[in-house]
Amino acid sequence: MTTVCLREGGAATSPKWAAAYENSSDKTLIRRIAAGDQSAMRALFARYRVSVYRWLLRLVDDESLAEDLLSEVFLDLWRHAASFEARSSLSTWLLAIARYKALSARRRRTNAELDEAIVSTVPDTADDPEVTLQKKNRAEALRQSLLQLSPDHREVIDLAYYHGKSVKEIAEIVSISEATVKTRMFYARRKLAELVETT
Repeated sequence: MTTVCLREGGAATSPKWAAAYENSSDKTLIRRIAAGDQSAMRALFARYRVSVYRWLLRLVDDESLAEDLLSEVFLDLWRHAASFEARSSLSTWLLAIARYKALSARRRRTNAELDEAIVSTVPDTADDPEVTLQKKNRAEALRQSLLQLSPDHREVIDLAYYHGKSVKEIAEIVSISEATVKTRMFYARRKLAELVETT
């Protein structure tokens, strides 16, 4: 498997480099990547690696596989940067590529549970122990309820609430109509409310 080599250190990560690329737009960085600029690639990788990795991890439920797929997503970005037409945001394009790769990987896996989602929770250390426990219980109830949703419903909930995607962007990522996204969101929310109430 090919991996994208994006190492920290050296002249490329100097403060001057960081300032130059940190404020660059995605479109500018994509144009530079299409021209072979590795520094621009490092900047985009730094900008999107965490959100794409978390999305992949929720889809495949395997840290090692998610890391491999992350490399593949950014390798595709490197190879096909010139084909990015900016009809949607770069994050939408990356999540669509990641989804395709994750679904392909899930089809190849034969002995793993394919429909699990991971919802990370970070306790608020400013709360007292009772409030923290209540939040943990609510988070656990939500996690268990999300696991009971169908993969289609869980997917739109994940994209909407954990990635902040609009109905239009979700439709592009999942390759369904906007009406279907809205329908899935409606039923997913209703089912989640029922499940959380009974937990």
